[in-house]
This record gives sequence, C-alpha cells and structure tokens, in this order.
Amino acid sequence: MAVEVVEYRDEWPASFAAVAKALRSACEGLPSVAVEHVGSTAVPGLAAKPILDIDVIVSADDLPAARQALEAIGYRSSGDLGMTDREAMTAPDNDPPRHVYLCLAGALAVRNHLAVRDTLRANPQLAVRYAAIKKSLAADPTIDIDAYLAGKSAILQEILEAGGITEAERTTILAVNNPTISA
Repeated sequence: MAVEVVEYRDEWPASFAAVAKALRSACEGLPSVAVEHVGSTAVPGLAAKPILDIDVIVSADDLPAARQALEAIGYRSSGDLGMTDREAMTAPDNDPPRHVYLCLAGALAVRNHLAVRDTLRANPQLAVRYAAIKKSLAADPTIDIDAYLAGKSAILQEILEAGGITEAERTTILAVNNPTISA
C-alpha cells in the first residue's frame, strides 16, 4: 500500500485541539494527564502523512485509569508496537485520522516524539530536508510503510541527535522504525 504525504494543512492544529479536548475530558480527574500533538502534523509548514499523532502522557500510577477512560470513549489497545512504555490506542472513528498513544511520562517514546517535533519546529532547514526525503519516498507508488520508515531513518537519527536523544536511545528507536536492524 502506498504512503501518502501531503503539504501542511492549516486545519491540523484545530483538529488536534478537538481530539485533545475529548481525550482530556475523558481523563478528567487524573492529575498527571498531558495531551501532546506530536509528529509531522504538529510542525507548522511541514509536509506529512495526513494523520495526527497524539500522545496522552500519564504517570505509572494513572496508567490503568487512563486506559479505562480512553476505552470508555471507544478507544481500543493495539499493544506497544515494539516501543516500551507506550500503548497504541485505536480510535473509535477516523474523523480526524489519528494515531493516539498512551505513554508513561518520561518514557523514550514520549521523549522521541517531543524531540522530533521540537527540533523540527526550531530548525527550519532540517525540516525542509526531512520533508524532501518524505516526499521523495512517498512518490514511489510501490512503497509500503516499512520501507518508508526505513528510508527516513538516517535523517530521523540526525533529528533525534539534535534533540538530545542519546546514541543508545537512538539505536532503540532505529530498531523499532526499521525492524531489519537490531538494537
């Protein structure tokens, strides 16, 4: 299945805000909850797959209650998808298209997402290079998501290094994004 990368869409922040409001409302009463817009749709001007990435960040103590709260509004667990301390939550609908992750505060999954977002927001030249690579990969109609992720691994490693992620942590992330490489 081909990978779609589109130019930045001005509606992405508002779409995130609507989803975040529902997620925060569901988790009302949990003191540790934070909801972060991550991924390329969170970087103004950056081309992206038209799917929001959202981290719901909680303390270990609040994790079971947060999972129950998200399940109560229709989200379902899809497991950790290879990343420790993160649980992918399948949305009850596709409006807007989104990936929601329930993450432990301080976990590598969260620091990875925030480092990519914040580094690309702060470094427009790096964001332009990243967008060009993503567009080039997506231009191949035969590319699948695994090849797409592997193809952007080198620049992601550069982004993560600039974002303060250690070499050992970058190796772990690389292995998740490119299963042909072992950590």
